[in-house]
Amino acid sequence: MGRTLENKKEIVADLKETLSESTLALVIEYQGLTVAEITDLRRRLRPSGAVCKVTKNTLMGIAIEGEEKWQPLSELLKGSSAFLLVKEDFSSAIKAYQDFQKATKKTELRGGVMEGRLLKEPDVKALGDLPSKEQLIAQIAGAINALATKIAVGINEVPGSLARALQAVADQEQSGGSTETAAVQDSSTETATEADSSTETAAE
Repeated sequence: MGRTLENKKEIVADLKETLSESTLALVIEYQGLTVAEITDLRRRLRPSGAVCKVTKNTLMGIAIEGEEKWQPLSELLKGSSAFLLVKEDFSSAIKAYQDFQKATKKTELRGGVMEGRLLKEPDVKALGDLPSKEQLIAQIAGAINALATKIAVGINEVPGSLARALQAVADQEQSGGSTETAAVQDSSTETATEADSSTETAAE
């Protein structure tokens, strides 16, 4: 039994909503896959936040009407199409599909679209080789921890540096103070000598 017009409208609306939340769309030739295998693909994609939509090309064509960034998809709408719609973690989603393809050897990647650009298989592979979202988070966290460690070490070294600076000032002041004391003592000696000389002159 064919789909009703109302049912088709619901499918198109669902496709539009999913596309609005997606950054990457992949199109695969899925002919020959069993229901169980498609379910397995969806399970593999789930951790990355991607979804697999199996629908007619005509309905996807309607869904992308007026959507400039998805227009290149029209070049891929042929044959039996399954659409992998990826939100953010495209690297993990592509790796999940690649693992599925290796296990089944039944699908073929027709291409993809990202930011209004048509992607060929080498482009998709290059995206899959990028770090996943989890790996990026781990790298950023590692960089932050390394920076925090450097800051902590620097802060710990400040008291020692400050103490050495204060000690140097104290030593300098002490050295200057000793010199002044010696100068005062020399001045007192000279004054006493002059007084004795005056006394001797008066006696004569």
